Amino acid sequence: MARTRNSKSSFISLNPSFFTHLLSLTPFYSLHYSPRKNSRTTQTNLSSSPFLSLCFISLLVSLTLFGILLSTFTTLFQNYVSCPDTSSSSSSSSSLFIASVLAVQDEPVTLSTGAMVPLPAHGIVGNFSQEEKEFWKQPDNNGYMPCLDFSLKYRKASAKISKEKRKFLVVVVSGGLNQQRNQIVDAVVIARILEAALVVPVLQVNHIWGDDSEFSDIFDVEHFKKTLKADVRIVASLPSTHFVSKQTINRELPFHVSPLWLRARFLKQLKEEGLLILKGLDSKLSKNLPPDLQKLKCKVAFHALRFAAPIRELGYQIARRMWIEGPSVAIHLRLEKDVWIRTGCLTGLGMQYDRIIRRERTSHPEYLTGKLNMTHAQRRLAGMCPLNASEMARFLKGLGAPSNARIYVAGGEPFGGTQAMQPLQKEFPNLVTKHTLARNGELTPYLEKSSTLAAIDYIVSLSSDVFINSHGGNMGRALEGHRAYVGHRKYIKPNKRMMLPFFEDSSVPEGEFKRIMKKLHSKSHGQPESRTNKIDRDVIAYPVPECMCKQ
Repeated sequence: MARTRNSKSSFISLNPSFFTHLLSLTPFYSLHYSPRKNSRTTQTNLSSSPFLSLCFISLLVSLTLFGILLSTFTTLFQNYVSCPDTSSSSSSSSSLFIASVLAVQDEPVTLSTGAMVPLPAHGIVGNFSQEEKEFWKQPDNNGYMPCLDFSLKYRKASAKISKEKRKFLVVVVSGGLNQQRNQIVDAVVIARILEAALVVPVLQVNHIWGDDSEFSDIFDVEHFKKTLKADVRIVASLPSTHFVSKQTINRELPFHVSPLWLRARFLKQLKEEGLLILKGLDSKLSKNLPPDLQKLKCKVAFHALRFAAPIRELGYQIARRMWIEGPSVAIHLRLEKDVWIRTGCLTGLGMQYDRIIRRERTSHPEYLTGKLNMTHAQRRLAGMCPLNASEMARFLKGLGAPSNARIYVAGGEPFGGTQAMQPLQKEFPNLVTKHTLARNGELTPYLEKSSTLAAIDYIVSLSSDVFINSHGGNMGRALEGHRAYVGHRKYIKPNKRMMLPFFEDSSVPEGEFKRIMKKLHSKSHGQPESRTNKIDRDVIAYPVPECMCKQ
């Protein structure tokens, strides 16, 4: 691709038919594309002086117009991702998605190389029963495709914001991998709102899992900077001119802060001091942002935040080992010890294990989240507890999953070890994890790196034919949106509040139980769902309509 005069601009590749359409409006098009005529007639017409003059003038005007269009193209179409002309067939969604192009500077970054895309979904071929076919069937994407069409106002402002060298934003992010990803996305958006350069985010040491990974250990830093070059200036470190002996760290941000609030609160400080440090961003930025900022969130989450090369390579190797065996399910069970402590739920493993959780919860009451005045049973029936292995096994059977289905279990070590997984293993023997799929010590360097292990889970889960999340959480929401963005891959969110009473009722026949489970989840298979259907939905989980267009 030829270099543009301003190498710092980013633009979106458009189909050549765009230029063909423009040329069709000029006299030059009739010269170049007119049908062949009788040679005698042509000779007579060309011999006329007025005709030659007209042709010559048309050629000059056309070439001039073309030159102007070419020179302004990068500025005019900066940050634009067009919706490709496709059918709505879900079976071709992967190839159509890869065909969408995002270009940064003079080096094209496609969705196949620039962002994380899944391995293609399996077709429903072979000896499957009708029930199994329904289980593996992918939802209809209704023609929705990625479409980040930033406004002209946004693109004009980018010229100044992307070159900012005086105001800097430093953000410290915390929590697990997907919690950190959410905060990084918000950090980019806040930098854009405040028109500040963003220092590569600092990852706080995770004291729960003992992970001291830095940004560059988990994410591809150069890709992050290059993908967002037209939106926000991102620097590796704070310039020495901005170091101060004592700097205030802003920790107490309220929830759902708006762009107006951020400018009123921090813009003066940024202009005077040139530096702003923020910490504790989790869920603080409003979910209801202007369209351009919603699109920027999608650009960061689905394009810029690509895992580092070693993680991607290992993650896709493990994903391919799952894929080659046929269609698979990925489930995020959330059976770790800290989850039981925080949710206030019973483990289902017996009194011995429940006493351990109760003791930990009593020692650290601050860990408990949610409503404190509810009993264990009330919490469970309200849908506030993760499904345990026994409940997940029955849920899968109720949805029609074949007993020989390959099931990948994402997440950390379950509390109770192998005993906790026995009910699921009994019903679905083809149960695997990253540890059982890895070979020759592939995971050994990362056994103490919880974020890297979570990233591998993310990649494998993204490529599964079906994903089921047992208990919300940041990973579940991230995958819900990412699977939608790459073609609405099947995603099932258990309706625990509605279905658990039927788990308790032993009088319901198995056939009736299956019918109920399928009916309860008939509209929750990952079909396109608008973010605006409910208030305060995150565009990262629901990219329609701001980040996806319908053909």
